[in-house]
Amino acid sequence: MSASGGHFYIGGNTKNLRIAWQHGERWFWDTLVDADLANNTLGWQWAAGCGADAAPFFRIFNPARQGQRFDADGVYVRHWVPELSGLPDQHIHEPWAAPLHVLEDAGVVLGRSYPHPIVDLKASRKDALEAFDQIKSLFQ
Repeated sequence: MSASGGHFYIGGNTKNLRIAWQHGERWFWDTLVDADLANNTLGWQWAAGCGADAAPFFRIFNPARQGQRFDADGVYVRHWVPELSGLPDQHIHEPWAAPLHVLEDAGVVLGRSYPHPIVDLKASRKDALEAFDQIKSLFQ
């Protein structure tokens, strides 16, 4: 997994889904063939915004925007998520926002051939920032 992929995954888990970084760290440790204790532990803390010299806690990646920015033509998504391969580029990173006729033309049925989103990205970002503000207020 690339460093960017790791940061993206960690941020989504810790900030959007609000899963404690320790859960992901344990899963990575158990799963990665080349797991390294220091890199794994400190990488999770850094990306979660809670470790020594951590990334700014307010840095919360939006997966759809990251996809639009770094995979604008959807090559990566079409390779790894073939269920979405028929969608036009402008909807490949946010199929849930595509008009029904676009989904139908691509053979995508939300909740059936492709899942509904598990989190509202805008709301989860807001919630994470509010949680960080609450923690900060304890130390002021």
